[in-house]
Amino acid sequence: MNATPAGPEQGERAELDELGELARLLPTAPVEQVLPPGRRSHHKDVLMQLIDRDRRDEAEGARPLPTPRRLSRPARSALVAGAVAAALAAGLTVGFGVDRHGADAGARAGAPGTPPAAGRSAVVTLGRMAAVAMDTAVQPVREDQFVYVRSRVAENVGAFGKPVKLGPLHERQVWFSQQQGPVVDVGLIREDGQDWPIEVGVPDGTNPRDSAVPAGVQRPTYAWLASLPTEPGHLLKRLYRETPVEKGEDRDQAVFDRIGDLIREQTMPSATAAAFFRATARIPGVTEVDDAVDAVGRHGIAIAREDVRQGTRNEWIFDARTLDYLGERTVAGRDTERGRAGTVFATTAVLERAVVDRQGLAPGERRRAGRS
Repeated sequence: MNATPAGPEQGERAELDELGELARLLPTAPVEQVLPPGRRSHHKDVLMQLIDRDRRDEAEGARPLPTPRRLSRPARSALVAGAVAAALAAGLTVGFGVDRHGADAGARAGAPGTPPAAGRSAVVTLGRMAAVAMDTAVQPVREDQFVYVRSRVAENVGAFGKPVKLGPLHERQVWFSQQQGPVVDVGLIREDGQDWPIEVGVPDGTNPRDSAVPAGVQRPTYAWLASLPTEPGHLLKRLYRETPVEKGEDRDQAVFDRIGDLIREQTMPSATAAAFFRATARIPGVTEVDDAVDAVGRHGIAIAREDVRQGTRNEWIFDARTLDYLGERTVAGRDTERGRAGTVFATTAVLERAVVDRQGLAPGERRRAGRS
């Protein structure tokens, strides 16, 4: 056997290859189904950039030659696996919005390669949105009920680290538990013809009750949202304090994205919604985009923020006349090897929002379910 001892450089390359393989081997269901399309793509991009940075450092000799404390392969793999697991766990999605418009199911979002729209200050428009939210009557949600949201979504299905390829548009339904106390069973997602439980990860050998998560920023409920301060400055301070920030992620972007999660798939009191819009106006880098298109082709204005580290821009899309929430999309903010500026990474259109009494029950199924 012609065995040649592997040097430090070969060992590093083998470790990086293993990390990339680890990312590809992570389970895609049901855990990853918890993430909305935009955040799924974001977490994959964060991991990709961390791996690419390690490769660049090795190629350029940026890593110091003496490496007395080099992590062993199992230790490094565990760190990356933990980071990915934390990213997935942080992706429990919720949000707010009122959509009174129908949609053409055959319409599609802007195609990859669409040039990015110019942005301007969003302060005035966010103030208008806050005023509309304050005038919107919202029925309180009981703890034994579920918030139901039906959407049309499409996301990047391209190979990891390769050019973006937007997948087919498909329907997604979610039911979120409103229980205040710690729970493991958070809700249900119906997507791709299957039902996926939204559950808190429970490590092997651990009592599920010890892993249960109470209502909070990562598992919002109507009652928790109602308990938040409605003074924008105080609300923003709390969000900055409680929002998890991943390694390599900008804190302002993390808070902006968290608010986007909170206004997508949840129902909240009028005053809370208004406070979120006013708080968003205080986040550095938030702009308004004149024309954005949701997943089913509806045009609107967008509240956006560009993540310069990731090269992507997240947009919350609203009807330009009524300021109703339409959906969200993530687009490339600049030309990269993954796509030209304006390439759509992920897109969502919220079509229906309701409160139901049973998990898995759609609003139109009440009568039929009652007879069964």
